[in-house]
Amino acid sequence: MRPSAAFVGVSWLALLTGCLGYLVGLWNARMTMSEKGFYLTVLLFALFAAVSLQKSVRDRLEGVAVSAIYHGLCWLGAGAAVVLLTVGLWNAALARSEKGFYAMAFTLAVYASVAVQKNVRDLAATQAPATERPALL
Repeated sequence: MRPSAAFVGVSWLALLTGCLGYLVGLWNARMTMSEKGFYLTVLLFALFAAVSLQKSVRDRLEGVAVSAIYHGLCWLGAGAAVVLLTVGLWNAALARSEKGFYAMAFTLAVYASVAVQKNVRDLAATQAPATERPALL
């Protein structure tokens, strides 16, 4: 079933809002460059891990072969990203409001990345002939 234009638009808006909010927070933060690099890397890792996990779960549901090792690594990566952010924020010398801001922007961005990937895949599936399956997403 084709996702509605409203859901597609809101998903992209949520992804951009979460990522931009997180990045603006990092830009304005009084942290060392290595701390900023850590938080940026955790966000990028989480976005990749969440999309990869969503793809492997959906592939399995649709009968597409996904190795157990890859599926497990997807879960491990997604969990590791959340743990890294949690431990980083727990030990950071930031105000609680800043910690909450980063946690919420992170959560919004990661959730929205899954929704955007789902929409891209669903749109590709509705546009492809019935005999073809989208191979890239």
